[in-house]
Amino acid sequence: MFNRKVHWESIHDGKSPLDVSWYQKEPSSSLELIRNTQVSDGEPIIDVGGGTSLLVDFLIEEGHSNIAVLDISQKALAYTQKRLGDLAQSVEWFETDITGFEAPHHFSLWHDRAVFHFLAIESDRRRYLEVLENSLCPGGHLVIATFSIGGAVKCSGLPVIQYDAKKLAEELGEDYRLLEERNEVHLTPASKEQEFTYFRFIREPRR
Repeated sequence: MFNRKVHWESIHDGKSPLDVSWYQKEPSSSLELIRNTQVSDGEPIIDVGGGTSLLVDFLIEEGHSNIAVLDISQKALAYTQKRLGDLAQSVEWFETDITGFEAPHHFSLWHDRAVFHFLAIESDRRRYLEVLENSLCPGGHLVIATFSIGGAVKCSGLPVIQYDAKKLAEELGEDYRLLEERNEVHLTPASKEQEFTYFRFIREPRR
């Protein structure tokens, strides 16, 4: 039986964080879309699948003071905590599978670069969306990136699902309104091109 945590711990155990395919020296697209939400410095932000990403470093540098990072891998989180040093104490850390996450409070912004597209089983996607609904406040922002239609079909040894705006909107449902999307060709440390699409949604308050 496939064990997601064992799989991702082995991925992080076998490679330097600078060599994994998703490494970005600067997460430019994510940062631009987060800035476009205009969330204030003190509003709660969660980076889902943040692992060894440098996004938390940039958010701290830009003045955000209420940041959480969630990842299934203890090794990934430990690496980032060590990298941040004393600054790690100001961040909330959650070591868990996103499909089993129970948020201790609501978030104003949910960021996910390349977690959702790994959920190839429908029940896992449903659970992710339930967690999102229970975690993101009405009027909150969703910034999410996936492999583009026509892009990769596998990553890190796992199948992925490709999305465009229509397909993702159908998964999210009518409570989420698309505000912005952009394509990005990500160059991996191995100099391979990966096509991503980034989306910015707002969760509409229910009337």
